[in-house]
Amino acid sequence: MSLEKDPVISVVLPFRNASGTLERAVFSILGQSFPDFELILVDNHSSDSSSELAAHLKTKDGRIRLMSESKEGVVPATLRGVSASRGKYICRMDADDEALPLKLKQQFDYLEQHDDAGAVGGLVDYVPHSEETGGFERFVEWNNELQSFEDIYLNRFIEIPVINPTLMWRRETMEKYGLYREGDFPEDYEMVLRWLEAGVRIGKVAWTVLKWYDSDERLTRTDPHYSENAFYKIKSRYLARWLEKHNPHHPTVSVWGASRISRRRARFLEEEGVETGSYIDTRKNRQIGYELIYYKDLPSVGSMFILSYIRQMDNRDRIREYLTSKGYREGKDFLMVS
Repeated sequence: MSLEKDPVISVVLPFRNASGTLERAVFSILGQSFPDFELILVDNHSSDSSSELAAHLKTKDGRIRLMSESKEGVVPATLRGVSASRGKYICRMDADDEALPLKLKQQFDYLEQHDDAGAVGGLVDYVPHSEETGGFERFVEWNNELQSFEDIYLNRFIEIPVINPTLMWRRETMEKYGLYREGDFPEDYEMVLRWLEAGVRIGKVAWTVLKWYDSDERLTRTDPHYSENAFYKIKSRYLARWLEKHNPHHPTVSVWGASRISRRRARFLEEEGVETGSYIDTRKNRQIGYELIYYKDLPSVGSMFILSYIRQMDNRDRIREYLTSKGYREGKDFLMVS
């Protein structure tokens, strides 16, 4: 029987062909101000020198554990590491990112001080790899603005409201509600939606905890599980269930945005049994084959539930401000979902 004390935090870092970045990621964890952790490296079929590098790094610090996962994919590799973890708190780390020195300490303190929180994220410093990354930069800017549980909860149907490699969660959270699942969807977004649906409160520390490095090889750019269609499909599944409980006009909604793009996005929700009763637009004479309501002619509050499928951030904010000024309440009478 081992008398070794279990660490407070388990950091799970799956890697595959990450010889150029793994050392940076590992040393960013070893350099944490909070020392009571284990770092679990999970080799997922690396064909470069990553395996040898990981074995070498393991000799540098007794808190590093090294294992491998035979089934390819970030989900089985992560689950392999989590299944071997011993910490009270567990967090993710990617092989191409860099944790800032206070990450573990700040998130540990948050969970210790917020008994009602099941998980916590943090802000990120986005490091682009080219000049053609405006979309990711805007996403990070938006994500970093979501710091309260209420903001995370209300905005979760726009995009994932907490960036996956910043997450730390309680062991009992994953034991009760599960962890990442495999499917035709982004596994991190599905997990966050599932936890929030189950009532898990997810917080976010108000500090930058991670340098989030972009690259052409990032899974969000290359894997079909992270395609736009995959995102809309999984968010629509959870959104439909939320509407069934919270929309007094269920199964009917009104969609703000009558363009072809907005109507295409809304069709994912229609496949889940939600009916589009009308479209709302800033143009009076658009011909779309549905009832069209000019935005200045909106009926009184309580007559409909509105979903905004306008994705452009500035326009989205203007729609939110306009609806609020007319007495519509976010989460009660409308939601931003794109």
